Amino acid sequence: MKIGDAIMQTFTNPSIVSAITSTVLIILLGFYLRKKGTFGPDFGKVLTKVVLSVAIAALSFNSFMQPINQKSLHQGLGILVWGFVIYIILIFVAPLLYSRKDMDKREVMGILTTFGSTTFFGIPIVGAIYGTEGVLYSSIFNIGYRIFLYSYAYIKMTGLKMEKENIKKMFLNPIVISTLVGFVLWIAQTAMPQVTVPELKAGVATGATTTVAFYRIDQTALWLWKPLNYLASLASPLAWLAIGCTLGSISLKEAISNKLAWYYSFNKVVLVPLFNLVVLLVLSATHVMPLNYAAIATVVIMMATPTATVAAAYAISYDREAVLTSNSSLISTVSAVVMMPIWIAILSILNSAGIFH
Repeated sequence: MKIGDAIMQTFTNPSIVSAITSTVLIILLGFYLRKKGTFGPDFGKVLTKVVLSVAIAALSFNSFMQPINQKSLHQGLGILVWGFVIYIILIFVAPLLYSRKDMDKREVMGILTTFGSTTFFGIPIVGAIYGTEGVLYSSIFNIGYRIFLYSYAYIKMTGLKMEKENIKKMFLNPIVISTLVGFVLWIAQTAMPQVTVPELKAGVATGATTTVAFYRIDQTALWLWKPLNYLASLASPLAWLAIGCTLGSISLKEAISNKLAWYYSFNKVVLVPLFNLVVLLVLSATHVMPLNYAAIATVVIMMATPTATVAAAYAISYDREAVLTSNSSLISTVSAVVMMPIWIAILSILNSAGIFH
């Protein structure tokens, strides 16, 4: 397929266009309601807590309630491996992007470039575009992310050794628990006791029967899967409202004048995802790590997210370039809102052109 035809197909695809417009319009709605005063100054924080502690945890767990086969297992394990490899690469490479700055700026900006808001910003967008398959891959990808975020990033930002409290955050976080439990259940389902039940597709009986692991609640316990699904469906709209609300609470003037914040934002939402896209396409084409369109697109979108909230909190709490971090977080969030539809379109065009396998 010619690139021109691929572009036309992408921008006439209702699901792609609606996913892009939904993201942008709901973020703008949150921005408008915050500026108007309908949302108070702390409303964005409340929404964020709901999204992180409830909605995304339910979304992550539910994404593993699907069949496993050789193909999906292979894709999932590839994503898991890349989720560790890319953070190891970025830990060493990202600081080099700021080699002309002093050591403190180099370390802080390197960490902020490495760790994006994959959970809060990335997963809702991935879920809206690629459905349960995308959420499955994004949840697996985030296993490595969270391990490095709560260990390496913490140690570098604080200059301290790992504390008990931070280890608790790493393993007792609702999203981490739901992801790890869901991943284990997904991997082990063929070895578990099986039951034959009426087959359900999106909660609706098909008239056929299916044999699944007893804990596949999407088939065996609709009464439990359905409320979790309702909670999961809150993740995207609430996250986008919170992003808009946050943008509406901050003045752009100081941040706009900071050249380093702009340079960082380019690295974070353009250079890092582009690096992932190119390397993964090469690895897939050479059959070193063959990944499908949904898997590669998920990684690219996850890596095109703005500053991670936790990484920014480390910098601000321990007075490591706090003002620069705040400015960078703001500019990268605005940049990500602008670039995300572009990345989605680019990925779709490449897929329509047959670039992915």
